[in-house]
Amino acid sequence: MIKVEGVKKQFNKNPVLIGLDVEIKEGDVVAILGPNGSGKTTLIKSILGMVVPDSGIITVKGESNRKDSSYRNQIDYLPQIANFPANLKVAELLKMINDIRGGSVREKELIATFGIEPFLNKKLSKLSGGTKQKVNIVLAFMFDSPILILDEPTTGLDPLALIKLKVLIEEEKAKGKTILITSHIMSFVEEVANRIIFLLEGKTYFNGSLEEIKSQTKQADLEHAIATFLEKEYA
Repeated sequence: MIKVEGVKKQFNKNPVLIGLDVEIKEGDVVAILGPNGSGKTTLIKSILGMVVPDSGIITVKGESNRKDSSYRNQIDYLPQIANFPANLKVAELLKMINDIRGGSVREKELIATFGIEPFLNKKLSKLSGGTKQKVNIVLAFMFDSPILILDEPTTGLDPLALIKLKVLIEEEKAKGKTILITSHIMSFVEEVANRIIFLLEGKTYFNGSLEEIKSQTKQADLEHAIATFLEKEYA
């Protein structure tokens, strides 16, 4: 489904991805984890074509993402930071994205689920961080693409919204979608993901199942497993 082969990227002579090799199969729910600066967001943006690697190949469904940008129509994306146009109202933003993407399959349902109705006629600059994230989630889930990429989706969410987000992800998993997630909340990752790719200093440090990472580190939960990796590396 998604294959990353020998990808290198540096910014201002600072290496971020160092010959990275990753393969994500159809229907996988993969958490891409790692400390700050490990290359998680750069990897995601490289898959999306928002960052151009210095070398290496990225293919989506067997086609290079450098040849034809139309592959992006098969991806729904939730960015880590929702930089919305400040003067747009929420309803205007939703309409604009609908016009670009060709019509949502579940916009009204998601607006109701996350309680966005009272904010539809408010400017995005007036929204709280949590409400902006709910709008961000609506935009990511309102279409029905086979690939879903969620970069820190839990940011700013209250407990009820977090539960609703997990239900949405489970629904998409049940449809057989390929899902990539980054998060610093290990309990959330444990609930939704079936595979872990742990990056460290631009390289793949671990790639396997939740059971394998716990077995390898002899830890009972993901949080302590990741801590074991970091303690070992930086000891």
